[in-house]
Amino acid sequence: MSLQTCLSSLQLQRSNLRQCLIAIVGPTAVGKSGLALSLAQSLEAEIISADSRQVYRYMDIGTNKPTLAERTSVPHHLIDVVNPDEDFSLALHCRLATEAIKSIQLKGKFPLLVGGSGLPVWSLIEGWKIPPVPPNRELRSYLETRGEQEGSHVLYQELQGIDPSAAAKIHPGNIRRIIRALEIYHVTGKVPSQLRYKEAPDFPILIIGLTTERSELYSRIDCRVDKMIERGLIDEVKSLLGRGYSLSLPSMSGIGYKQISQFLRGEMPLPVAIDKMKYETHRLARHQYAWFRLNDGRIHWLDADNSTTKARSLIEKFCDEIL
Repeated sequence: MSLQTCLSSLQLQRSNLRQCLIAIVGPTAVGKSGLALSLAQSLEAEIISADSRQVYRYMDIGTNKPTLAERTSVPHHLIDVVNPDEDFSLALHCRLATEAIKSIQLKGKFPLLVGGSGLPVWSLIEGWKIPPVPPNRELRSYLETRGEQEGSHVLYQELQGIDPSAAAKIHPGNIRRIIRALEIYHVTGKVPSQLRYKEAPDFPILIIGLTTERSELYSRIDCRVDKMIERGLIDEVKSLLGRGYSLSLPSMSGIGYKQISQFLRGEMPLPVAIDKMKYETHRLARHQYAWFRLNDGRIHWLDADNSTTKARSLIEKFCDEIL
């Protein structure tokens, strides 16, 4: 075989090798971003954020976005996509993330999907086909008012009567998802569960999960919250409010923004707001383990400490299997 033929064969293998997806999942503050950056620099990879909050502009500290230096060293996608008062649906996230994956693959690079938000991650990995139903602001406002006056449990019971399958996948206290499901039903006349189906991607996927002991995870979360305050989260929230972004916006309901806003309105002292941030983030982490279960055979779980070497070994084995 000539040298040119050998080189062509090797180039083809590299191209085929990158027609895949590597996902890094796990609870907040466990170290996913750090692992992704380390892997991306050695793999010729680009990172796709699967964080439901990092899509919003001007919300950097509270969402723990990668720094500008990190985003310069490794290309990132699905960060700073919309303003805080603009709608950003799961269907839009799926479309943009799918486009990013294809674009990265065409460059001959590895796409790294990174995040702890269960819906964006699994919708891509499992290939959910989500109905692109635009928001009906009048209907949504009506349902939000009902939720405030009657309670989310009333709307949840209504959804259970309309679409038990969809309701079973939504927490009874998640008013935004309850309203969205009801909105889809009233706009289309069809129950949400009938409009969604799955079509798995036609390329191999490796899922790496990071985990650690619960006490260690809580300690990491508390440290991150303290650093957010030190980095200027209070000023970031003031800036958002100064730009006219209402506290009623979904983007402003996230952990950190809600509690600091309450502090700025004089509803609680700063130490109480910080404690609430930590408590709510602990609860979020527990909820994330419900999305990414430790007994899920699709996920290759690694201890968060010293995970880089083991992750590289997993990727090498994955690559050997798909070549």
